[in-house]
Order: sequence, then C-alpha cells, then structure tokens
Amino acid sequence: MSLALRVYAASSSSPFKPLDARLVLADGSVWKGTAFGARGTATGEVVFNTSLTGYQEILTDPSYAGQFVSFTCPHIGNVGTNTDDEESTKVHLGATIIHELSPMVSNHRNQKDLDTYLKEQNVLGIEGVDTRAITLRLRETGCLNGTISTDDSLSDDELLEMAKSFDIEGKDLISTVTTAEPYEWKDSTDEEWEFAGDGGAQRVKVVAYDFGVKRNILRRLASYGCDITVVPASFPADEVIAMNPDGVFLSNGPGDPSAVPYAVENTKKLVGKYPIFGICMGHQVLGQALGGSTYKLKFGHHGGNHPCKNIIAEGIQQVEITAQNHNFAVDVSAIGGDVMTSHINLNDQSCAGIESAEKQCFGIQYHPEASPGPHDADPAFKKFVDMCRA
Repeated sequence: MSLALRVYAASSSSPFKPLDARLVLADGSVWKGTAFGARGTATGEVVFNTSLTGYQEILTDPSYAGQFVSFTCPHIGNVGTNTDDEESTKVHLGATIIHELSPMVSNHRNQKDLDTYLKEQNVLGIEGVDTRAITLRLRETGCLNGTISTDDSLSDDELLEMAKSFDIEGKDLISTVTTAEPYEWKDSTDEEWEFAGDGGAQRVKVVAYDFGVKRNILRRLASYGCDITVVPASFPADEVIAMNPDGVFLSNGPGDPSAVPYAVENTKKLVGKYPIFGICMGHQVLGQALGGSTYKLKFGHHGGNHPCKNIIAEGIQQVEITAQNHNFAVDVSAIGGDVMTSHINLNDQSCAGIESAEKQCFGIQYHPEASPGPHDADPAFKKFVDMCRA
C-alpha cells in the first residue's frame, strides 16, 4: 500500500483556525498567530515569564500593568480560571502571548476557560507563536515594546509605529492600580498553608501602602498576626503617623519607581519611626528613600525560579529560590550609613535585598508570598512581624 501526502486547505468547515492576530515588536519583527480572548489592538512592553504554573495569578498581578506577558511554558489554560486564584480585582496586563492554548480544561476548581475569562476582561491574547524565539530575542536585545492586533485594516507598519511610540519609563502606573480609599484587610491564607504562621500570637497593627498589592501578600501578613489597613499610594505620611501603627508595609507595583517621588517622600518621613518592610516596588521605593536610585534591567526578572543569596547571614550559605516580577533594580552605591545589601540575585548579581538594623527597615526584590512560585522566602513575613512586636 502506497502512502500519499495530503495537503488540506483551510475552509469554513475546516477545524483549523486562520492566522487572525499579529504581534509586531519595536524591532520590526512580525509574529502571526491565532487570536483568543478579546479582539482589538493594544500596545505594551513585552516581557517573558518562566513560571510553569500560576498563570491566573500572573494575569491578575497589578505589577504587570502596561506590559504584555509571553509565557515560556508551552501550554497555558490547562486548569481554567477561578475567583480564588485572582490576585486583584481584574487582569491588569495588556495582552497574553502563548505558544498553545489548551483545548481542554482539567481541574475541579475551574469556573470558566481562559478564552472566556479574557473576553470578559477585555484583554487580548495571541497563541500559535514561537514563544521560545520571542524569549531569545528579548534576552538578546532587551525588553521590546509591541503591538498586538486583530484588525486587518491596520498595516504592519502602523502597528510598528504604535510599538515604537510606547514607553513605560518615566510613567507613574501605580496611580492606575492603587485603591481609591483606605480599607481594612482581614482574610488570611488557607489553612493548608498556615505552616509558618502564628496569627494567634500578639497581633500587630500594620499600615500597608497599596502600590498594586497582591492579595496573597495581605493574606500572609494576616496569617502572621497583622491587623492591616490598606491605604492609597499617595496617602500622606502624617496621616499614617496619626494612625500610630506598629509597622508600615510597602507593596509591589507596576512601572518606573523613579516616577513616584510622592511615595519616596512619604517613606522618608516614616523611616526610623516604624519598622518598614518593602516588597518589589516597595523595595525600590525604600531604596530611594534611603538615598539610593533605580535603573532599568535589560529584560527584567519574571518567573518562579530565580536564586537569591543571603550575603549578610553569619556562618551559613543561604540561597532562596524566589518568585520575581520586576524590570527595575536598586542601585545601592549612593546609600550610606548602616544600610547594606542583604541579598543578591545569583543570575546577574543585582541587588535583591537591603537592610538597616538602625532604622529597622528592609526590602526584598522578590515575592515571598509566592502565588505563583516557591515558599523559600516566606520567613520574611515573620521577620517583619517580629520587628513590629519588638
């Protein structure tokens, strides 16, 4: 029996979808794929994320405002979506770039598939592109702005001009994601992850600045015994002082940390008065308040597998595998006094943590709450709460 090669042409009855979406990067490259989620045109900074799980937490992380996320994991959508895994009230990133959208959802917690979820959120998606090639391009050239469109009336050149005209540097994106009014947070982590918490011990009163805070950060703080008041990013330091807290927390958030001088000035007024703990953007704001500056990394750190070394711990060589999401880093060269670099990123030796024993403050350039990611850094919450209690 002879074997013949058959070529099937796409038609209205064919199960194959047409290439109906384009990603045009600022370097002029065009990536054709299949649209899912919403339809339209969007522009943002393209970054790649190396996490293998937790795509819904990534989608709803406010720190991704202004960005498109290209997932290196080849299959996305396998477990669908559900309200419990949302890290905020909505999807904040501009678009999702994946290699293949899972045609099946297999999880008992699923409430709706990813395609439907993104349609309801009015967020674009493109699948069927070579995300490995995109990742290599971003690693070689650095972050690239891009435009995704399902509009056939727009030419590649027009989409390219949109990408070239977009710039995330110098933009205050925190103001677009922060809470409008203060509120109290009570919810703690699910019982199965209470392994390190001590919520039944002496409670502490914490004011948390919302630069784009993730819900699981607040849950971990509550699990460790914090009564939390979340305040807007521009909340005056004098009003925080009037609340007489035991400690102040500075959250994660999107955009350029040098574009939020109001956050830095408020932090300066609080440093030395209360224990302060900063995560990600909060770490960058604290670094500036202590006299440092920030700079943009070539392609940032986004994923759940970044090794960071504790370089001030005595007598041990401690390395944490961390979850990270940031495009900027702290330059500590101008910081004086007893402030020291506490952690370094072992991939590129950038500053991953700062600490001052005299001023009772510290910040880390990674996410101890995981969601998604490893739990190695969870003791950072206990460290902060112990400082508040002491």
